[in-house]
Amino acid sequence: MTVTFHKRGRGCGWTALRPPRSVVPGPTMAAGGDLPHDLYTFVIEDALDIEHGFWGCVAAGATFKTLGRKRTPQGKAVISRYLEELDAAEARVNDIYFAWRAGKETELDDELDSMLDRWRSMPDGGDLVLEWRTTRPASGRRTSR
Repeated sequence: MTVTFHKRGRGCGWTALRPPRSVVPGPTMAAGGDLPHDLYTFVIEDALDIEHGFWGCVAAGATFKTLGRKRTPQGKAVISRYLEELDAAEARVNDIYFAWRAGKETELDDELDSMLDRWRSMPDGGDLVLEWRTTRPASGRRTSR
């Protein structure tokens, strides 16, 4: 799945292209000089190979209330099927992100620092295109330090 983050002033929006041709419009969120919420979620879930967090569920067809599409029975079923994993992923993402923002060492400092540099160096009106891998390794997931 291709996800394009759009930098617009002090805000950010995103659009995902879910194969074969499904466009998923994301919400607009504040960014300022920091990483936007959905971008740091992408970085952390990707680095940890979280299969059924927010981004994995979007890739699987979830239709969240915050997205600019009609909620479908199939999209709601994806969320219901993975709700426990989705909640655990959100907690894990928040733990890592807020520790990193507080200057505490995390296992993802390099990834988050690198993405923050990329985000800050983008011009207003710029787009950042990332690929979400829809298949994740069954092993080899990172663990806490």
